[in-house]
Amino acid sequence: MNDNGTRREAPVKKRAWYERKWIQVGLHTAFWAGLMILPHLLIWQGTKEVAKTNQTAPPNTGVLPTILEFLSYGFFIGLFYFNAAVLTKRFLYTRRYWVYVLVVLSIFFCKVLIFYPLTHALHDDYQPSFSTYVIANFLVLIFFMALSTAYQVIGDKVRTDKLTQDRQEEHLKTELSFLRSQISPHFMFNVLNNIVALVRMKSDKLEPTIFKLSSLMRYMLYQADDQKISLQKEADYLQSYIDLQEMRVGEKVRLHVSIKPGPDPFTIEPMLLIPFIENAFKHGTGYMEYPQIDIHLSVTDGLLYFTVRNRFNPQHETKDATSGIGLANVKRRLNLLYGNEYDLWITTKNDWFLVSLQLNLQYVAVHSSR
Repeated sequence: MNDNGTRREAPVKKRAWYERKWIQVGLHTAFWAGLMILPHLLIWQGTKEVAKTNQTAPPNTGVLPTILEFLSYGFFIGLFYFNAAVLTKRFLYTRRYWVYVLVVLSIFFCKVLIFYPLTHALHDDYQPSFSTYVIANFLVLIFFMALSTAYQVIGDKVRTDKLTQDRQEEHLKTELSFLRSQISPHFMFNVLNNIVALVRMKSDKLEPTIFKLSSLMRYMLYQADDQKISLQKEADYLQSYIDLQEMRVGEKVRLHVSIKPGPDPFTIEPMLLIPFIENAFKHGTGYMEYPQIDIHLSVTDGLLYFTVRNRFNPQHETKDATSGIGLANVKRRLNLLYGNEYDLWITTKNDWFLVSLQLNLQYVAVHSSR
């Protein structure tokens, strides 16, 4: 096994230089610094020339007025990011335009009621009327809100297009390896041999065994291509696979299974969880004392909790050409489809291999909601 304890796997593709966090922070900081300093430089240069012409000293604006000016800038910068991260997504994307306007105006007038008295109290040479102050600040508000909305909409469009392209490329790249990794020929061979044995024995287990194999194949052939599938159907598929594996390994493996998807109609990407269970049966039923596999699935408050734990013997581990395909496939799909709405831990400790996945089933990406 190549997986040592890691929490989140990074996407396969490297990020472009402009997508790096520290570069984005640096660009934003430089932009705001330039926007704040440039008007002061122009004003200072103009007053300096006027003072030179009139043979007088440049006026001293004072420390407190300057601080108030930068606080005003800070308010609009904060509103820029608040509008992009919250207001645009919550109200504009959902077409609640009047609510959006009311929220923005409420925030704006709170700013006016706080900063207008301070401006009169701290500025000796700048005493605007209330209407003049409101109009000037309202024009600044329109500029910042338009800039903020354009920033968020364009950014979401770029991310949506990139994600769509990544999905298409990922589908082409992983289709063959994904299908190969789901149900191995060795597993099917063992199941069919067991069915033959049940036929000869005229066992009562023959009919349910064939039914489970049929449901397994039907799910793979007709439903695995869907973008979303009900969690209940995915759970039934997992249970059918586990039952067939249990028939194959018999009583030599201690198997503890608890799959409870719950009554809520949640959906999930099809065949997203099966590679973890496949991996457990592949590595947890070999040459070892007291082989054991524990599988748990439950849903609480829209969060899927899925764990798979199995014993393994490091001394008898062998790698083949398909080793790790299933797990690598799931990690890539999780990154593309769920973004930051999942946590995945893969650890090994004391001859135990543990997979723990927490997935937000209520997550709906912006690109899929428009």
